[in-house]
Amino acid sequence: MSAHPRVKIGFIGSSAPSSPHHESFKSFIPYDIEFTFVQEEGVSGSLYDARGKLDSLVQQTVELADKHGWDGVIISGAPKEVLNSGLSERLSSTLKIPFATALKSSVTALKVFAVRRILLMTPVDDNLKAMYRTFLSECGIEAVYPPQTLRAHTEAQKLGPGEVESMTRATFALQTGVDAIYFQGALLDPIKVLEKMENELHVPIVASNPAMLWFILSKLGLSYRISGYGRLLSAWPALPIVS
Repeated sequence: MSAHPRVKIGFIGSSAPSSPHHESFKSFIPYDIEFTFVQEEGVSGSLYDARGKLDSLVQQTVELADKHGWDGVIISGAPKEVLNSGLSERLSSTLKIPFATALKSSVTALKVFAVRRILLMTPVDDNLKAMYRTFLSECGIEAVYPPQTLRAHTEAQKLGPGEVESMTRATFALQTGVDAIYFQGALLDPIKVLEKMENELHVPIVASNPAMLWFILSKLGLSYRISGYGRLLSAWPALPIVS
């Protein structure tokens, strides 16, 4: 990190700051950005515990942003968005700084690539997948996804890059009319093979962590060219005017 960072970004998520869960994200953070990982309060093992925590999440975000002097903040975890109606609107009306959420950032990235039908790769259960699909549909993007094979979403972190690639290739081969792949949730981590798959499958691949980084830094008027992690970060397209 630079001795004089350009901006300070906060990342509020369900994992502890020291968790290996964050290592993949850290690999593509620009050197001149000060990044602070913070674990949200009241985290438990169930993704559904995010339901009904709108007030608490907004309050935590405001307090942490003030405490750390952040210029922008990332609130990770797509379940928070689909289980708390109006989250984005509340954050917009309450926060004084730009923010990024997983689904909103990823949808914006997908729209940059002008895609309409995507393969959704995510380790969550079918109920949450259906909620994600509804969210995407309301944004004009049709999503298809494979049948549930993991007993729990946490099992995804046991998969190595090669296994993630094989699973994605096999699923993609069974689809027709899919013009992008979207990875939601960092436990099913495609980062080490994202660019390889993108080049060989000839479709854009959007993963939520790179999408959130691109979105929040773009909101702050910053632009980079980060190679090795796919077209979104290497080309760094401008945000659509309506984001």
